Amino acid sequence: MKFIVENWFVIVAIAAVGGSIGYAIYSFVKMPSDKQLSKVREWLLYAVTKAEKELGAGTGKLKLRYVYDMFVARFEWLAKVITFDMFSMMVDEALEQMRTMLDSNEAVQKLIANEAGEGSE
Repeated sequence: MKFIVENWFVIVAIAAVGGSIGYAIYSFVKMPSDKQLSKVREWLLYAVTKAEKELGAGTGKLKLRYVYDMFVARFEWLAKVITFDMFSMMVDEALEQMRTMLDSNEAVQKLIANEAGEGSE
C-alpha cells in the first residue's frame, strides 16, 4: 500500500499511456480496409525512401529485404495475412511514387543525396 501511495503518479501515467496505445490500436483495427491499406502504403513510401537513403542505388534485393524486415516489425499481424508477392507489388507501387517524387521534388533529391553522403563518411 505504501508503494502505491508513494508512486501514484507513475501508476496514473502508465495507465494513461496504456489507454492511449489501446485506443490507437482499436481505432486502427476498426478503420475500413481501404483506410488501413492507405496507411500501410504511406508507411511503405517512408520505408522505401529510408532504404534508398541507407543502401543507395544498385541494391534492389537488399532494399526489398530491408523494407520487408521493417514491415514485419511494424505490422506483424498484417505480415501474417499478405503474401510476399503481394507485399512486393505494394513496394513496387511505393517505388514508383518515390521515383515520381524524386523527379519532381528537389527537396527529396537533396534529402536522399545528403543521407547517402553522410552514410559513406
